[in-house]
Amino acid sequence: MSSIQEGQGNQGGAGAGAAAVAGAGSGHGEIGHKSLLQSDELYQYILQTSVYPREPECLKELRELTAKHPLSFLSTSPDEVQFLNMLVKLINARNTMEIGVFTGYSLLATALALPDDGKILALDIKRENYDMGLPIIQKAGVAHKIDFREGPALPFLEQLIQDEKNHGTLDFIFVDADKNNYINYHKRLIELVKIGGLIGYDNTLWNGSLVLPPDAPMKDYVRNSRGFLLELNKVLAIDPRIEICQLPVSDGVTLCRRIS
Repeated sequence: MSSIQEGQGNQGGAGAGAAAVAGAGSGHGEIGHKSLLQSDELYQYILQTSVYPREPECLKELRELTAKHPLSFLSTSPDEVQFLNMLVKLINARNTMEIGVFTGYSLLATALALPDDGKILALDIKRENYDMGLPIIQKAGVAHKIDFREGPALPFLEQLIQDEKNHGTLDFIFVDADKNNYINYHKRLIELVKIGGLIGYDNTLWNGSLVLPPDAPMKDYVRNSRGFLLELNKVLAIDPRIEICQLPVSDGVTLCRRIS
């Protein structure tokens, strides 16, 4: 779940709901809902059957708190949070990074999935939103796993890659931040993730807008970042250092497994 990175307006982590593309769908009432599913009923079925019944109380509390935030549309959707939690467990991740934190909803899901000595390097341009969720994270007993750094991510990543001891040390990285810098992040993160490790880029189908004609009606923030995501998808598709899998979870998540 992201806030704003690199001064990119309110783009970080945005998916902003199914109504972002003008005239699309019927609009979903679920806070943080960016599903590409065409049926509200089917999405609610997923939440009520598979997500909410096993949702840890701390995640529920943070989700409901985030829903009261005026920028709650930046939130990662509950089904995607469940997916991230499962993914971190499946790959036995221990050292991770998250770029774009917002209130820490997805961050908490990762922290819960890590072993007690696991670590998350959490980067966000603004600590204020993270502090909103921090008491819940502390109550969940996982705050010791999180190393939060406030400020633009790119300079910090540059600093990390200058030291070769940091190369290939991360098992998993989740990026949900300023879309105009996704390619810049990728150029640096590929050095930090280990061979066999994963990088996850959020919002890579961008409310379904990527297949619309350029002159189609859509919200300004969707149009403004659409080109960056189209270019990112092209770059990832031909990068020989990774295997990719693009999933229609939320409004698109692309997993990149480093192979060289």
